[in-house]
Amino acid sequence: MSFLILGLAIFLGVHSLRLFAADWRDAQCARLGEARWKGVYSLISLVGLGLIIWGYGMARVDAPVLWPSPSWTRHLAALLTLPAFILIVAAYVPGNRIKAALGHPMVAGVKLWALAHLLANGNLADALLFGSFLAWAVASFAISRRRDRLAGKTYAALGWPRDVAVAAIGISSWAAFAMLGHTWLIGVRPF
Repeated sequence: MSFLILGLAIFLGVHSLRLFAADWRDAQCARLGEARWKGVYSLISLVGLGLIIWGYGMARVDAPVLWPSPSWTRHLAALLTLPAFILIVAAYVPGNRIKAALGHPMVAGVKLWALAHLLANGNLADALLFGSFLAWAVASFAISRRRDRLAGKTYAALGWPRDVAVAAIGISSWAAFAMLGHTWLIGVRPF
């Protein structure tokens, strides 16, 4: 469990710098240059992610059950991850209406993904992993939206073809991952 906790602290910690230490982050970016800062940031994130994957793999084997998860919650989780995939795609397609409305659809997608997995998984390792991501995403979304409001920042919607692209890419990515990727990577069939 300690590797999972360490990985979460590193990964979510580095992803929280802009939220809780924006001035320090900006100073480091200026000192190192944007390319070097992104390199260091990415390297630290990868270390954290690797520890999360390794730690979760070890922890979930014998983690105590905190609450029972009926089998139907797996289907609910699979269904809830569909809009999560669409939200994540919306973060990367400029000018779509979802990004215009939410501002931070990636974080909203992470919230939905984490909630879906908390509903379907009730052991301690799951609660740590998905609960940590959910708590981070709730805080990140609220702080980011507040920061945007204070700065008067808005996101433009440039037309329905971008919205169609977001939906098509999100749905097809979700289907591919649900049907093939989840079983191959995680070892659990969602359906």
